[in-house]
Amino acid sequence: MRTAVDDVSNHFPTAIISGRSREKVFNFVKLKNVYYSGSHGMDTMGPAPKNVSYDDKYLHKISDNEGNDFIVFQPARDFLSTIEKMLIEVKERTQNIKGVVIEDNRFCLSVHYRHVKDEDYGRVEEEVELMVANNPGFHVTKGNKVLEIRPSIGWNKGDALKYLLDTLGFHNSSHVFPIYIGDDTTDEDAFKVLRDGGEGYPIIVSSTPKETMALHSLRNPSEVQAFLMRLGRWGFDNHNQ
Repeated sequence: MRTAVDDVSNHFPTAIISGRSREKVFNFVKLKNVYYSGSHGMDTMGPAPKNVSYDDKYLHKISDNEGNDFIVFQPARDFLSTIEKMLIEVKERTQNIKGVVIEDNRFCLSVHYRHVKDEDYGRVEEEVELMVANNPGFHVTKGNKVLEIRPSIGWNKGDALKYLLDTLGFHNSSHVFPIYIGDDTTDEDAFKVLRDGGEGYPIIVSSTPKETMALHSLRNPSEVQAFLMRLGRWGFDNHNQ
């Protein structure tokens, strides 16, 4: 899969938008020519494009030891200290509920309840909701067996997609065909962006039919890999014509 993503990114601008922290996603993928957008787009980093203004206080440029420039965009930076305190509190609130897993995604917190007994789920949701009620500026969203605690800045995977298209200079271009592949309910925001724009392929990954804003589907990660491999070959063939 890494090779497939690498092949695609050699011919097309490629981004990975995830609910996990950017550092975790990079450690999974470890490709330098890919844009990484963690915490549902609240922490984005990738190769610095030309002609980008750095007036926004949430956007800055960094360089690695090899002299390569990267952009870093963190629209929820002001919430970091509160998120750190909430991480401690949510661990204390759920420590006696067996099966709860708390994931620190830096700009958001994920409370996983996949291994929680059905009769205990209500307690998990209640403790999370009570904590968020005491912390104005945050809200809870639901994913696949997970409660996401996020800053209320009106930012989601769809906003991250729009930001990347804008930053790369592609948002209003007639020569761009965005493709977004996802399997989580939080990916619906990005599917909606493409669907509302009337251009691109919103692709859901699911083995069963479900309600979705996506217009196309792949059944599983193996089909995603095959799709990316063919896309990479197509890019290579067109590049060498």
